[in-house]
Amino acid sequence: MRASEDQLRAWMVDGLDGSASSHAALLRALVPILRAFYCRRVGDADAIEDLVQETLIAVHTRRITYDRERAFTAWLFAVARYKMIDHFRRTRQTCPIEEVEDLLVSPGFEAEAGARMDIDRLLQHLPEKQSRLIRQTRLEGGSIADAASAAGIGESDVKVSVHRGLKALVARIQGQLR
Repeated sequence: MRASEDQLRAWMVDGLDGSASSHAALLRALVPILRAFYCRRVGDADAIEDLVQETLIAVHTRRITYDRERAFTAWLFAVARYKMIDHFRRTRQTCPIEEVEDLLVSPGFEAEAGARMDIDRLLQHLPEKQSRLIRQTRLEGGSIADAASAAGIGESDVKVSVHRGLKALVARIQGQLR
């Protein structure tokens, strides 16, 4: 299960504040995220693993440049793009200029990043339990049973919490549109 923006950001901030366990948890959680990012852009499996490792090192060594007030994944993907550009320079891979944007930014990347930030802002207005369960079941694709097990609650409690949270979000959005 992929960690949420809030969880990644919390681990990063805790790591900056000196928590070695949070920093280690962050680096572990970043591996599948970075692997997926590079798989869409780089064809060589060995290069992908090298890029993941280089990016993890960069996250570690440049963590002081992270602005705690901004989204963590935006900072992470900026670091990852720079590492990918460095990789292309090292390996002297060339491509027509028209294709560079396709390599560096996936279709809808900006819209997806904006949508993710909007969702994160909306979910901040819900109780933590509802927010967490909506992320696990609706955004990350986890099952009701897995969310219930992870939270130590019943499946019906998960369903009710998700339903009430979504209902509150709809009401909030409709109120903003009026």
